Amino acid sequence: MSSLLTNASAMTALQTLAQINKDLASTQSRVATGQKVSQASDNAAYWSIATTMRSDNAALGAVQEALGLGGAKVDTAYAGMEQAIEYVDEIKKKLITAKEPSADRAKLQEDISQLQDQLRGIAESATFSGENWLQADITAGGGSVTKSVVSSFVRDSSGSITVTKIDYSLDSTTVLYDTGGDTGLLDSTTAIEGAAVTLQINVAGVVTPFTVASFTTDDVIVAGAGSTVFDGSYANDGTNDYVKVADDTWVRAVDQTGVPDQEVTFEDSANNLWAVDTTNVAAATTSSIDTLTISLGTTMAQVDGMLQMVDDALSAVTSAAATLGSVKSRIDLQNDFISKLTDSLDRGIGRLVDADMEEESARLSALQVQQQLGIQALSIANSNAQNILSLFRQ
Repeated sequence: MSSLLTNASAMTALQTLAQINKDLASTQSRVATGQKVSQASDNAAYWSIATTMRSDNAALGAVQEALGLGGAKVDTAYAGMEQAIEYVDEIKKKLITAKEPSADRAKLQEDISQLQDQLRGIAESATFSGENWLQADITAGGGSVTKSVVSSFVRDSSGSITVTKIDYSLDSTTVLYDTGGDTGLLDSTTAIEGAAVTLQINVAGVVTPFTVASFTTDDVIVAGAGSTVFDGSYANDGTNDYVKVADDTWVRAVDQTGVPDQEVTFEDSANNLWAVDTTNVAAATTSSIDTLTISLGTTMAQVDGMLQMVDDALSAVTSAAATLGSVKSRIDLQNDFISKLTDSLDRGIGRLVDADMEEESARLSALQVQQQLGIQALSIANSNAQNILSLFRQ
C-alpha cells in the first residue's frame, strides 16, 4: 500500500543512511588519529587503562632523566677516585725511594707535598650539579651522609605508587676527606710506631729491663746527613750520641764519664764512658696521607710505618672506587631496563587503543560505497510520491 502521508521506505532509507554516516565518521576519526580508542566514549575501560599507562610512561621518562643526572654524579666521583689511586700510589713510590740511605729526602718531601695538594684539588673539584661525593662533612652527619639516585617508578596491584632509589653512603670508607673532621680515607690519622728494643740494664747494681728507641745503621748515617761520626760502635749525628747494642741495632746514649754504678755500653777512643739513654723511648707518632712528612730525622722504622699506612689507604681508596663502580654499573643497567620497559608500555598501549589501519582502510572504502547506495536508496524512496501522482494524470 502506498501512502502520501507516510513514506516507510524513505524513513528506512534515511535511518540506514544516518547509521552509515555515523560509522563512516567513526572510521574517518580512526584513520585521522590512528586510534580506535581516542576518548572515553570509544571504550571507557581501555581509555582509562591507556591513560594511566601513558602517565606511568611519562613518569618513567622523568626517572630516566634523573638516572642520567645521578649517573653523571657517580661518573664524576669515580673519575676523581681513579685519579686519587694514581697519586696515592705515587706517594707510596716516593716512600720506597726514601728507604735508600742516600736518597734526597728534602726533594722527596717536595714531591709528596705536591701530590698531597693535588689529592686535595681532586676532591674539591669532583663536583657535579652542586654535589661532591669525594668530600663531605660526615662528622656533622653522625658518621655518614646518604646520597640517593632515583632509580624507578613502581605501581603495585592496588594502584599505590612508589619511587625507588639507589642509596650511596658517604662515610669514612667512601670519602677521601671529611670536611668536618679527620675521618676520611686520606685525612684520618694512623699511629706510626718507632722501632724499639728491650735491654737489661744494671742501675746501681739492680738489673732492670728498659724498652728504648732503636735505630738501624742507616738511621744513624742518614740522620747525620754526611757529618756523622761513625766508627762501628759509636756514632754522633751532630746532635745525638748512639751506641751499638746488637747487629744493625743502635740506641741513644749519654756520656756517663765519672758517674758510678751505670751499665757502661761503650768506651770511645777518648776514654769517654757511655750508657744507654733510658729516657729515649720509642714514642708513637700519628700521621695521615694528608699530613705525611719525611725528613732527615725520620727513621727507617717510621718510613716502614708510613709505607704501611699508605698501602692501607691505597687499598681503602681502591675499595671505595670499586663500590662507586658497582653503583655506576647498576645505574647503567637500570637505565637500559627503563628504556626497554618504556618501549614495552608503548606497545601495550598500542594494542589497546591503536587502530588497525589496514582494517580501517577497508572499512572506509566499504562505508563510502554504502553511503552512496544509501543516498541512492533514499532518492528512490522519495520518488514514490511522484509515481503515485502519475496515476492521476489524464
